[in-house]
Amino acid sequence: MFHLKEGDAAPDFSASNEKGQTVRLSDYKGKKLVLYFYPKDDTPGCTAEACSLRDGYGAFQARGYEILGVSPDSVKKHVKFQEKYSLPFGLLADEDHAVAEAYGVWGPKKFMGRTYDGIHRTTFVIDETGKIERIIAKVDTGNHAEQLLQA
Repeated sequence: MFHLKEGDAAPDFSASNEKGQTVRLSDYKGKKLVLYFYPKDDTPGCTAEACSLRDGYGAFQARGYEILGVSPDSVKKHVKFQEKYSLPFGLLADEDHAVAEAYGVWGPKKFMGRTYDGIHRTTFVIDETGKIERIIAKVDTGNHAEQLLQA
């Protein structure tokens, strides 16, 4: 599953954000980026994670970080999710899961005895040069901002 490790170059990506604009990793050259992958808009864990990052957004900006969320949801769903929770950061629609696959976070999951493919909740912290600084595979959804900022 995980083929990336800290110190690796972050894979480039191209996906539509909630405004329908194409976003690429190269758009963040010279900036630090928190790229977080989550399974689905407006579900309890994903909402808690997004709201934690929203509440810590000022602290991230003060440290020079941008935040981008990635899920297989559509642009339309992202717009509703972003508006409902006043999320100040972009959300990428990865409907074909190409971005998740590039980062090694798409694969088999189990839920209530059923196996299916989906996103494994993971966060990548990418430095100004495009290198992976940190990978968090055990995300604390309700306190994700604190989890990231305490490093």
